[in-house]
Amino acid sequence: MKSLKHLTVIVIILLGGWACQEREHHDTNSEVEDKVAQLLSEMTLDEKIGQMSQVDPGVFGGLENLKEVVRKGELGSVLNLIGAKEVNELQRLAVEESRLGIPLIIGRDVIHGYRTIFPIPLGMAASWNEDLVRESAAIAAKEAASMGINWTFAPMIDVSRDPRWGRIAESAGEDPLLNSMVARAMVQGYQGDDLSDPLTIAACAKHFVGYGAAEGGRDYNTTVISDLQLHNVYLPPFKEAVKAGAATVMTAFNEINGIPASGHQRNIREILKDDYGFDGFVVSDWASIQEMISHGFARDLKHAGELGLAAGVDMEMSSRSYNDHLKELLDEGKVKMEWIDDAVARILRIKFRMGLFDNPYVDESLADSLLVHPQHLEVARKLAEESVVMLKNENNVLPLKKGTKVALIGPLADQPYEQLGTWIFDGDENDSQTVLEAFNEFNGSENVSFAEGLEYSRDKSTNGFAQVEKAIAQSDVVVAVVGEEAILSGEAKSLAELDFVGAQAELLELAASKGKPVVMVVMSGRPAGLYKTQHLASSILYAWHPGTMAGPALANLIFGETAPVGKLPVTFPKGEGQVPVYYAHKMSGRPADASTWTHIDDIPVQAVQHSLGNTNHTLDYGFTPLYPFGFGLSYTSFEYSDLRLSSEAVSEGENLMVTATISNTGDVEGTEIVQLYTRDLVASYTRPVRELKNYQRVTLAPGESKEVYFELEARQLGFYHPDGKFVVEPGQFHVWVAPNAAEGLQAEFELK
Repeated sequence: MKSLKHLTVIVIILLGGWACQEREHHDTNSEVEDKVAQLLSEMTLDEKIGQMSQVDPGVFGGLENLKEVVRKGELGSVLNLIGAKEVNELQRLAVEESRLGIPLIIGRDVIHGYRTIFPIPLGMAASWNEDLVRESAAIAAKEAASMGINWTFAPMIDVSRDPRWGRIAESAGEDPLLNSMVARAMVQGYQGDDLSDPLTIAACAKHFVGYGAAEGGRDYNTTVISDLQLHNVYLPPFKEAVKAGAATVMTAFNEINGIPASGHQRNIREILKDDYGFDGFVVSDWASIQEMISHGFARDLKHAGELGLAAGVDMEMSSRSYNDHLKELLDEGKVKMEWIDDAVARILRIKFRMGLFDNPYVDESLADSLLVHPQHLEVARKLAEESVVMLKNENNVLPLKKGTKVALIGPLADQPYEQLGTWIFDGDENDSQTVLEAFNEFNGSENVSFAEGLEYSRDKSTNGFAQVEKAIAQSDVVVAVVGEEAILSGEAKSLAELDFVGAQAELLELAASKGKPVVMVVMSGRPAGLYKTQHLASSILYAWHPGTMAGPALANLIFGETAPVGKLPVTFPKGEGQVPVYYAHKMSGRPADASTWTHIDDIPVQAVQHSLGNTNHTLDYGFTPLYPFGFGLSYTSFEYSDLRLSSEAVSEGENLMVTATISNTGDVEGTEIVQLYTRDLVASYTRPVRELKNYQRVTLAPGESKEVYFELEARQLGFYHPDGKFVVEPGQFHVWVAPNAAEGLQAEFELK
């Protein structure tokens, strides 16, 4: 793989788009609505139902059969059709040969990059960098659009508090505010300032709603979510996505309190469409309407279609209940014509906003100059760097000096495909730059002794350990790249155990036994593997799955070209038995604290009850996580001091200024992500012990101090009642300015 500096730039591309393809005019909302109404009045029932259907090209038994359906104007969307030429061919049939010339929407899962692959979304969230996340989505849109794709099924903004759930990799973690940031950034990135720009694509906020709360962390499983949790934890990111202008929303696979998400009329029609004012369209997840039969909620496919449309699902993905049964259901009076018209109007509205009626075709020359462009790779490298979280750095082992003799070991040190992570249908491992390649280039191949030790993460054979010992003997420091391959996280990739698989723990033990510093780099789609192994390493960099530019990003961090910035978007448990564990938990009636807990291994059995007390804890893990939400180290140190409030009491409608001084007390420049938390001490419904309200990135030179100002609005102190009513209640509040959810400077104030 050639390095970035050896890539030949054939065409210079401006990331802002192509001026030559700008629209001559932009329709106003009223013009769009007039066009929608006129077109809707001309459509037959078969054409309307066709617009409500999305299929994979193979669903009709072949491309020719699909083309005939398109000619008849009885299909609204196709997914997984790739290539500008192929898309243009099908689009021409829709636009030029169907009766009304309604263009198709072409969908594809473009989750964290198209060909240029960025860190998995959980890694993106660890950057806490909204600008970079937005830019990565804009790049993904450009690359996808050049291939004919105009709709992506992202962002996934399911609040996720269970690392056993494989799709936590695709989420932004456990916090509603951080998920809302990612929702806003990705929607804005994909859709740009004008959705009719040919290098933007429609976003789809998913999965509505509560999918991340699957029982036992098992994908597709039941969720039991109180209305209090629903409104305060799981819905806010979707509300933010709607506010940001998301064109579409996707329903979830799971049931919520007994009702499958694709049949949940209250959630879709009342909350999403009516309360939030969402005027785009709702698409089911793959066959999720049909799956209401398996849930035991629908008798058959016809009944499932009835329930899906009644709930407010406008377009059915993959399954055919609408196509096969809506006419009959309408004749029987089981569905309303106004529901069909509303669904079709929503779909047409988005197609007009996307500019598909004016410019339905793709410039087939774009892909050659856009895919994996050097500017795209540069953004991928920077986001990968900022997504890495340093969890440990004893004796300041990192950064290494250039020219240090390094033993590079581990099954993921030279895996160009696996570093890309889950959901990379169109990523190419030939574009990837691995850790081994980057180390050889940056540090000199003569200073790098490579011995993977294990062929893959689940490899239990120690046959390769002899080569590892030889590499370590020739080196001053060990860098071990461990974790899990891409296939072990993502959809349907749930785990019961979180420890490192295979003989990776044994590999780390071998490295630690040689008396040389060990730097552990973890590539993973979930928080995993550290409780029993972290003592074996002097330094730990949690890299998630970093994407195409994993190698250069990690080389820059390890050798000090840049410093770690990332903070955890999710709490790290000590083990799966501690799950769920998250920072915004409730206090309980018998809260535990450090003064009441001693590890069971440290005290005689007969003294356990006396030492622990009757408090909220477990005997083996206690009550604290391995690493708290928001945690992350730097190559420098930061001191928080002089917390000040503008007032000890504020009234509703007023703002409270919260100020603290952040100082760089180390020897190098560093960026700190300063976090603002609050707690409502007494409320009509119990509130979490902390809630993230804001954060700021502060870059400081050695010895430099800055005052950080947070303006806390009274509305930020409110919460939703179970009925969905938002309230701001007077009372006492705690506020923290903090480096993570477990520490920080604390003050108290009153809201009158």
